[in-house]
Amino acid sequence: MRKENIFKILLAGLFVLVSLNLNAKEAEKETTGKIDTKTGVKEFVEHHLKDSHYFTFFSDGQQSEHYGFPLPVIIWDGGLKVFSASKFHHGEELVELDGNYYKLYHSKIYKTGPEGVIEYKENGFPANERPLDFSLTKNVVAMISVALLMFLMFWALAKNYQKSSIPKGFSRVLEPLVLYVRDDIAEPNIGPKYKKYMSFLLTVFFFILLLNLFGLTPLGINVTGNIAVTFGLALITFIIVQFSGSKHYWKHIFWMPGVPVPMKIILMPIEVLGMFTKPFALMIRLFANMMAGHVVVMSLLGLIFVFQNWIASPAFFGFTLFISVIEILVAFLQAYIFTLLSALYIGMAVEDHEDHPKDHSEDIPVV
Repeated sequence: MRKENIFKILLAGLFVLVSLNLNAKEAEKETTGKIDTKTGVKEFVEHHLKDSHYFTFFSDGQQSEHYGFPLPVIIWDGGLKVFSASKFHHGEELVELDGNYYKLYHSKIYKTGPEGVIEYKENGFPANERPLDFSLTKNVVAMISVALLMFLMFWALAKNYQKSSIPKGFSRVLEPLVLYVRDDIAEPNIGPKYKKYMSFLLTVFFFILLLNLFGLTPLGINVTGNIAVTFGLALITFIIVQFSGSKHYWKHIFWMPGVPVPMKIILMPIEVLGMFTKPFALMIRLFANMMAGHVVVMSLLGLIFVFQNWIASPAFFGFTLFISVIEILVAFLQAYIFTLLSALYIGMAVEDHEDHPKDHSEDIPVV
């Protein structure tokens, strides 16, 4: 591409940014509630990170009209109650059912009186009673969508292998990833028994990867940045590790061979604590990395509207684009790390140790 063409493209892009900036300032004179303050940016970021009973694509400048669709609300309060989230009108209206009043407040459902008053505790948290909420929120819909997408992907891959050993179409993208999980993650870390755990490792790898990538779209899905989701994934790994543990695994936790008895007594609680710190590290690592990435990207986007000038806007836009590209790498990296550590923990549990020599620790004098 010639230099003059590149210059024309950059000049056109700058003109568009300046025009957008001028239009934003003109619109600011006519509307209120825009994201043009630090408080507005903070609320914008918090709104993006939270789960929601609505799948909203975008809103108008005053946040008074929302374009999307409501999700079903399923609560248990003396019985099962099912209704559409549209009855809440984005938290502006109360919902009356069987003489009880429910209010949507900060993406959570609380029981209130007819006035819809939210009371607070001394620590600042709402004191109102909350019914059991089993609603299909935005995060739940995203996870169900990813699960269905994974089913279709692997069904197509399996169907392709029934006809030919050479993958075709999108299967050419899936096959290298599947082989990578098998050859570079499962087999080296688990050993000969790796085939037994391939279904779990493939599921968790693609599940986290697709959710991470969906989180980078304008849909505003922050599933892996929700600690409840990462806790559930880490809990599954923890259960698989404990139920797969061999006798050598448990022996090395509660009564390590070849170690003096006083040291066994000291190390045993440390090893037991390590059983729980490993899944805890899985949970926090995935949650913190994805949450931090979303916060940085959304904050940089908010700063464009705070400064509102033709110098800062292109700069922050460039920073946002750069961080977004890095986030794509992080999406793959976090899926890889979670799968790798899960395979490593499983391998430590199922590893067959050779018979250890006689434990002479009791013959060692204690000074």
